[in-house]
Amino acid sequence: MVSIRSETLADIPEIAALHVRAWQVGYAGIIPAEVLDALDAGQRAAKRREWHGATQFHTLVATDGPDDAIVGFATVGPYRHQQDRTNVDPTIGELLAIYLDPERVGTGVGRALLAAALDDLRESGYDEVRLWVLDANTRARRFYEAAGFRPDGERAAYAVNLRSGGDPVLLPELRYARRLD
Repeated sequence: MVSIRSETLADIPEIAALHVRAWQVGYAGIIPAEVLDALDAGQRAAKRREWHGATQFHTLVATDGPDDAIVGFATVGPYRHQQDRTNVDPTIGELLAIYLDPERVGTGVGRALLAAALDDLRESGYDEVRLWVLDANTRARRFYEAAGFRPDGERAAYAVNLRSGGDPVLLPELRYARRLD
């Protein structure tokens, strides 16, 4: 049975490893392979430790199984203007991230985690939530649309820096939104 709770400091290595796996599987064919192959769970964990408890953003984890393994996580908070954590709109909520263990995609864990994340935002006083999704990520777009999100017309480019150097690859993103009432 899946349980959802707040992230703890002890969860960070497991969340970081899941984050890397989810990117490598979920973004294959969307983000250049050299970028996905170079992802490092240790670096992700260090960044998460830096942010843990020191920001206005909150991460929920989904656990399952006899060992309560982390099978997904979602991060929510105030909407970031231009996706800048230091420039937020406290009147609008944002789903910054939602990632699952690739083996758990399509099992209901994502729906449960998203419902908990939206409840968290609602309980924090938000009546609107936004998120950014890569235009080419059709699976994620269908997931969000099934949950009532719709594109609101805003677009951006997600810059992916290549390890080999040169100009970053710019991937089109769409902003989705929905009401929380």
